[in-house]
Amino acid sequence: MLRLRQYKKDDAPIIAEWIKDKEVCSKWGGELFGAFPVTPEIINETYFEKNGLCKESDNFYPWAAFDENGVKGHFIMRYLNGDNKILRFGWVVVDDSARGQGLGSQMLKLGLKYAFEILQVDKVTLGVFENNEIAHNCYKRAGFVDREVVEKEPWNIIEMEILKENYFS
Repeated sequence: MLRLRQYKKDDAPIIAEWIKDKEVCSKWGGELFGAFPVTPEIINETYFEKNGLCKESDNFYPWAAFDENGVKGHFIMRYLNGDNKILRFGWVVVDDSARGQGLGSQMLKLGLKYAFEILQVDKVTLGVFENNEIAHNCYKRAGFVDREVVEKEPWNIIEMEILKENYFS
C-alpha cells in the first residue's frame, strides 16, 4: 500500500538516480532547467535550510510516496496565493522501475486527499509538457482536467486543475 511522508534528505540519492539519465530528464522537462545533472546535493540545497529543516518561506513542501519496498515517487506541494486556497503540485517523479503500475495516480490521489481534506484548499493545479502523454494520462486518472495550454519553448505546457467540488475521495 502506498503512503505519503514528508521528504527526507536521505531521499535525494534515490531521486537523483531516477533522473540522472539525460534522456529521461529531458523527457520530463529537465532541459527547461539549468541544473543538469541533478545531484543529491542540488536537491537538498533546493529543499532544505542549513539547519536541516524544510524550506517553508515559499510554502514549498516536498513529499515522498513509499511502500514496504521503499520510496517510489516524489512531488512538491506549493501554495500559489496568499490565502492558501490554491495549491500547485510540481516535480512529480515516479521510480522508472515502478512505471505502469498505477503508482503515480495513487501518489497524486493521496496528495489530493491531503490537500482537500487536511489543508482545505479550493483548487489544486499542475502542468504537463505537451509531449508527455504518459504524465498527462496519469494526471487525468487522478482527477485533473485540462484548463489551458501555455505556449512556452521548447514545448507547450498543458495547465491542469481539480476543484474541491469535483474531488471525490
